[in-house]
Amino acid sequence: MRLRLPWSAGGTRAEERDTTPALGTPGEPGTWRRARPDGKVGFHRADWQDERWSFLYKDDTAYAPAPADGAGPVPELDLVQGPMMKPPVWTWEIPAYFWLGGMTSGASFVAMACDIAGDHRAARVARAVSLAAVAPCPLLLVMDLGRPLRFLNMLRIFKPRSPMSMGAWCLVGFSTTTAASVAADLVMADRAARATGVLSALLGGYLGSYTGVLLASTAVPVWARSHLFLGPIFVCTGAATGAAASRLALVAAGWPTGHPTREALGRVETGAMATELILSQVNELRLGRLAEGLEHGKPGRWFNAAKWLVRVGLTLRLVRARGGPKVHHAASLCYLGAGLCFRYGWVEAGRASARDDEAVARMARQRATAGEPDADVRLTHH
Repeated sequence: MRLRLPWSAGGTRAEERDTTPALGTPGEPGTWRRARPDGKVGFHRADWQDERWSFLYKDDTAYAPAPADGAGPVPELDLVQGPMMKPPVWTWEIPAYFWLGGMTSGASFVAMACDIAGDHRAARVARAVSLAAVAPCPLLLVMDLGRPLRFLNMLRIFKPRSPMSMGAWCLVGFSTTTAASVAADLVMADRAARATGVLSALLGGYLGSYTGVLLASTAVPVWARSHLFLGPIFVCTGAATGAAASRLALVAAGWPTGHPTREALGRVETGAMATELILSQVNELRLGRLAEGLEHGKPGRWFNAAKWLVRVGLTLRLVRARGGPKVHHAASLCYLGAGLCFRYGWVEAGRASARDDEAVARMARQRATAGEPDADVRLTHH
């Protein structure tokens, strides 16, 4: 094939260029042969069985129906070349934000519950605690992002399917309504304070849980595999720390020993933290081999400290009748410390899990985490 050009390099005469392919003819299939006779392509499954795990052909195409369960074995991982992903770069500001966000959410629910029960004075104290806890949150986010403008850029879009986008908007809305309710308390506008307090509690329900959902929606193995439990775990921790902070604030404000609100908050903090401990243990059993990341190294130290603080708090709660009110105050402080340690533990566990190349590769193939035999898996890390 020859292509006639109407101009030459100098633009004075036409010339022809030979465009015949060096090999084959235009439009024909390329030549291909296996590097090894009868060799198999790594991870390839015949008859469209890759559709079983590939997101490309799962729900949004009609290339082939999904095969029945058990239609062929899933290939083992013979070689994993890492690093597979970059670990999270969050520093101390993010787990501190998670802790304060849960606390302010729990305190907002305490305020609404006190209003419903008729203890409006305690509700005012709880709303003040909620405002004090949420006040540092925007600053912590800005410190993590590095520039205030980056936080403002997060508010340029409203994306309901994104936990991070909705979390930024929820933080703004919650902070505004909480500040408005506290301002209404200061001017003795009780109806306005209660109305904005209810709105704060509704927004606080999302604020206290979205952080767990945000972690679970990532590709980090230990977070993704804990998607059923991270949201409830964060809610329980937020309820416990919010109740504990509100209870200590009532004590500092002069509420007497044996006051019904103080006693009720003591039961809430203890029940929520005990539930959190149970959920954490059940989740670790589900994680299988991934649970090792929660037991060793820096994450293990954070989780061990959190669990011991919960156990000590529960013990002090049981012996409070003999030790007096100070023992119960110490239990509330233990719950607050446990909530902080749990938040740091989960963030550090995600950082360690992202460095586990085998876990990342297995999650990419949608392998079950718990109960899998790992002895036959041969891995080489680079």
